[in-house]
Amino acid sequence: MESSPLISAGLPIALFIIMIGIGMTLNIRDFRQVAVYPKGIIVGTVAQIVLMPLVAFALASLLAVPPAIAVGLVIIAACPGGTTSNLFVLLARGNIALSIVLTVSASLITILTLPLIANVALQFYMGTEQNIVLPVWKTIGMLTGIVLLPVAIGMLVRARKPDVARKAESIVSVFGGVVLALLIVALVYGVRDQIWELLKQAGPATILLNAAGIIIGLLAGRAAGLTQRESLAVAVELGVKNGTIALMVTLTLLESSAMSIPAAVYGVLMFPIGFMLAMYGRRIIAKTTPGIVK
Repeated sequence: MESSPLISAGLPIALFIIMIGIGMTLNIRDFRQVAVYPKGIIVGTVAQIVLMPLVAFALASLLAVPPAIAVGLVIIAACPGGTTSNLFVLLARGNIALSIVLTVSASLITILTLPLIANVALQFYMGTEQNIVLPVWKTIGMLTGIVLLPVAIGMLVRARKPDVARKAESIVSVFGGVVLALLIVALVYGVRDQIWELLKQAGPATILLNAAGIIIGLLAGRAAGLTQRESLAVAVELGVKNGTIALMVTLTLLESSAMSIPAAVYGVLMFPIGFMLAMYGRRIIAKTTPGIVK
């Protein structure tokens, strides 16, 4: 399934709305808290931006996946946490404030890092003879428009009309899940004749990438001296990716269905794995822990 006008126009609009929802969960105090206690944001951001793409490169090489699948795997690994990660952190009784700030900070850093990492993957796996180059400035412009601006709008809405923001948060989260689900259904339908072969090619790598992200988050957090709640937040942020951005890059910029398969497969698998992580968190974090939202 190649890029269609519906995807080219509808996907950025949908992501814009979703990112406004993230902005509605933030205020200036969240950033001030991170500045005072920055360890969690440093660990989470480094793991998200540096370690996850490196893991994707390693998995693609070890599993010898096809070049297009390898590029797609690196792209989904380089994406920030998804808009539903905050909900999973809430369910897991993790540190919600840290999750929110990690989502936004990684999204902002992604504006610069995603084009660079994607270009490295394209050159490494596809070769120069295919002349496939990610338009860096176009990508930066698109990510700025669908990440930075809507987050700022969401924060402004929360500051001016907090009641409206609280009511809209859950609606936007549901909308984001529906958008991703519809995209996945459309992708699967578009490659229905090759779906089982593609799942065989991308499935093991995406499962391992997801599991690696969660394990890295838990272990790195504990090694850095973070609390269980903070470590859970980092793990969820590494495991629950913003698949919509990966699909936008692979479909609207690179116009490759094959490259979009890892993002589609990841988008399906991360939800049941995320629920299992939430159940784990509820087992180890007591309801009486300070800061828990009942």
